[in-house]
Formats: sequence, structure tokens, C-alpha cells
Amino acid sequence: MTPITGIIITLDEAENITDCIASLTPVCDEIIIVDSGSRDDTVAIAERKGAAVIHQPYLGDGPQKAFAVPRARNDWILALDADERLEDDAITAIHGLSLDDASVAYSFNRRNFCGKHWIKAAGFYPDKVVRLYNRKTSGYLPKKAHSAVQTPKVKHTDAHIRHFTYENLTHWIQRINQLSTRDAWAMKDRGLSPSVSRPALHAASAAFRKLIMKGGIFQGADGLTVAMTTAFHAYMKYAKLNELYEEEGHTDKS
Repeated sequence: MTPITGIIITLDEAENITDCIASLTPVCDEIIIVDSGSRDDTVAIAERKGAAVIHQPYLGDGPQKAFAVPRARNDWILALDADERLEDDAITAIHGLSLDDASVAYSFNRRNFCGKHWIKAAGFYPDKVVRLYNRKTSGYLPKKAHSAVQTPKVKHTDAHIRHFTYENLTHWIQRINQLSTRDAWAMKDRGLSPSVSRPALHAASAAFRKLIMKGGIFQGADGLTVAMTTAFHAYMKYAKLNELYEEEGHTDKS
């Protein structure tokens, strides 16, 4: 089998890191952790499990995921978040890949969970994500929020990654708060200006997309939950962007 390096970015992931590493071990001969200052036992656990740990203050989503790539000994990279796991069919699929074309990256279906509940509604499944790529031709975009692998070609494996996205609904809302703050800073760094109307417009667009275009209105409570939380996230990240400018004394009435 072509050697693969697994890369995981972490911050206080002691509860997740053991299972994440265990899911990569059957297909990776090297695992690198990029830790951004964990205060729990993440680093110690990772090292006990045989992973190499690199310490790096958080650079943003894309740059952090790309940070370890030049330090990997293999060209093929398999990137997971700490709350993700390769399922058995993904391990089988990866073992069956020839990996003889560096221009091809491979995507997987991601199953997103809230607690023990698999959320399938409103575009949450199949959530196709590229995770296996060759660093000679592909890599994470340098976006500080919601980065993705840029690659010449993608082949879909139809195998699965399990994503323990939220512990429960309370955690879901807490994550929206955290991520919307991060998104606001990323947008400000890109030079996006403040706008009074933008939060409501983007929230309405997000709700329409999930309820109507993704069919959430016909998918019961899960469909409504996905639509409302997506709209809330959209509203808050643009509202927080406005707040950042207000704190600097800038206003915009558009």
C-alpha cells in the first residue's frame, strides 16, 4: 500500500484524540498532530499513541491544516478533524486505492451527528468532503474559516467519515457562537466592509436554501433545526463583523 501521512489539528481534544488516531492507524504509517495550545491531556495522549506532535498557535482553518504538510514524510496526506473518524468502509476503500495519480484527491461521505442522532436533513448528508490528497498537486486553501482542499480532480469513494459534530443542541449553539466569531474575524481580515442589511439578508438566504432548495421543510424536526441554526449562524457572523467595526468607531448604513 502507498504510504500515507495522517494529519489532525487539535485544541483540547483529549476526549476525541484516541479514537481519531485509532481510525487512521490502519491506513497511515505516520500520524502528525498540530496542536494549538491544548491545556488538557491531548498532547500526552497523542504521543502515547505514537503520533508526532507539532506545537503551533492557531493560524486559521486552512493554514493550520496545511502547517504539517511540509513536515510529512509521505506525499499522500489524509486529513481529519479530531472529532472525525474513518468508518470501516472508508478504511476498506483506502486500502483498495492505487494512489498512482497525484492529480486526484478523494472525497468521502461525512455522517454528522448531534449526540447519538445522525442528522441527514437539509444537506447534512451526504456531506461530501475531500480528505485524501497528494501534496504535490493539492492542498488546503489559505482560508482562515471553512477551508477546503484545492485539487485538479476529485474522485468520490462513497465511503464514510463519522463526524461527532455536536454533543447536543446546547453544544450546537455554543459552536455557532464560537465559529461565528471566528468567521467575523476572517471576513474582516479579508477587508469585507460592515453592512446593516447584510446579517438579515444572509440569514434569510440561508433559511431559504436549507428549507426549500435542500428540502428541509419536508424533513421534519431535523430539517427545521438545520435551517434555523444555519440561518442563526449566518446572521451572527455578519452581525459580529459589524460589531468589530463598531468597536473601532466605524459605521456603515448600507
